[in-house]
Amino acid sequence: MTLEELKNTKFDVPDKRLLEFIPLLVKMPLQEVAEILYQRDALFVLEVLNHFKIDEAAKIISELSIAQQIELFKNSSKKKFALFFEVMASDVRADIFQHLTQKEQADLLPYLTKQVKKDVIHLSNYPPETAGGIMKSDYPILKPHYTVEESLNLLRNEYAHNEYMNYTYIVNDQLELIGYVLLQDVALAEPQLSIQQIMKQCVGVAKVDDDQEDAVKKIEKYDLFTLPVLNKHNQLVGIITQDQAIDVLRLEQTEDMEKFMGMTRDSSDENYLETSVWSHFKKRVVWIVSLAVVGLISGLIIHSYESTLDQLLILALYMPMVADTGGNCGSQAATVVIRAMALGQFRLKNWFLVIWKESRISLLLAICLGFIAFGKVMFLSWETETPEEYSLAIIAFVIALALSLQTITATVIGAALPLTVKAFGGDPAVAASPAITTTVDITGLLIYFTVATSFFNL
Repeated sequence: MTLEELKNTKFDVPDKRLLEFIPLLVKMPLQEVAEILYQRDALFVLEVLNHFKIDEAAKIISELSIAQQIELFKNSSKKKFALFFEVMASDVRADIFQHLTQKEQADLLPYLTKQVKKDVIHLSNYPPETAGGIMKSDYPILKPHYTVEESLNLLRNEYAHNEYMNYTYIVNDQLELIGYVLLQDVALAEPQLSIQQIMKQCVGVAKVDDDQEDAVKKIEKYDLFTLPVLNKHNQLVGIITQDQAIDVLRLEQTEDMEKFMGMTRDSSDENYLETSVWSHFKKRVVWIVSLAVVGLISGLIIHSYESTLDQLLILALYMPMVADTGGNCGSQAATVVIRAMALGQFRLKNWFLVIWKESRISLLLAICLGFIAFGKVMFLSWETETPEEYSLAIIAFVIALALSLQTITATVIGAALPLTVKAFGGDPAVAASPAITTTVDITGLLIYFTVATSFFNL
């Protein structure tokens, strides 16, 4: 049976068929087992985990969603769950612990060893979206006066199963970070040399209260395997790994995309099909309803120019074209600016250069789209009746001019809104695509009718 077939097979608890698949499951990579168990009933998952070693079961649980992890905690004895909890990665433990109620935390703590209890309480004190909130506390350290031989013995005896041994950090007696060594350098160095003689200086560090996104960007910037995290006394208190960086960046990108599309953030990590209709509704309704109310302004503008439309009905035919063009140009400019800010390609103080650049781009777009709009009106409306005093060419020119001006203003607005939000200390992604579309719709209608009434004296 394939992985996909196993994932789609329905089991009940107890289900004798499950026993047939256990030999297959235990031979699979643990990540694939987690895929099969994802969003399954907690009792079913616990039944499967009974056939794995404690450390293997802990890794499988670590791959599941936080909601599912909490369900496993609630449906298993605290003593049994503590066995899994003890061997989980420190950051996973802290994340689960933070999502438990105070009573649930109190129920679990008595079953933990003194060291794990101290560690999980310490890590849980950091806000979840900071470097301290995502760091791991299980990592090897060495002292500068250790010899290469002593260091190898220490790494072999105490950190043999630590997957982050390739980067070993060096701290002094005050636990202040002073450098790092690569495992291959230690293995190849002369045994009598001190670690201080072969260690290297750290090129990137994070503080415990740094934003998690800023911290993981340093891993990308300096091409690091792990990033050391320091407290206010410059003492090493944890590390952030590449796999954590990938998770954080994926989460931040999802959050930015949701904000940009006018969706409120949802703490749930369930996938699309498992998320309820009500949850999807709550994520979308706030922005959509708010913008629908603001969109009433567009109706008021059209209503105020009703006499203009009565005299020149052809204008109504091309209102959607102007509105769509403005929305596309505004959203495109906002996307480019938000992405550039996220990648650190410019600072807020460079706002004038950004607006100036987008203005020149919008001018070129306006010329191009203006010619297209003129040709479109001439082609589609050559049989349309128009007032005798206005030729179709003049009307097409006015529509093309209005669309060109809308292109320029929409592009500048799309670039300016994220910058404005950022200037006031907000997240530029909240200058959402629906918000930009609604804004440029209003400005577009004003430009459209103002240009038309000015040229035709309506």
